[in-house]
Amino acid sequence: MKNYNLQVIIEQDEDGVFIAECPALQGCYAQGKTYEEAIENIKDVIAMCIEELRDEKKKINLKYPEVIGIKSLEVAV
Repeated sequence: MKNYNLQVIIEQDEDGVFIAECPALQGCYAQGKTYEEAIENIKDVIAMCIEELRDEKKKINLKYPEVIGIKSLEVAV
């Protein structure tokens, strides 16, 4: 078993649902009613995506630009 260190982006939609995405793995998304549920769900989806890549003998390319931070800004125009 190998450990992977991947970035995950989590957003909350207008209905309060948490959406998690792993940008390094195309199509790797999950959601949850809580932040914690979204984290657990994306872990499961990441594992499935990696297993699928392995089964198909495709290269697992985990290099993706690192997200440093996101900040909400108020701008007066």
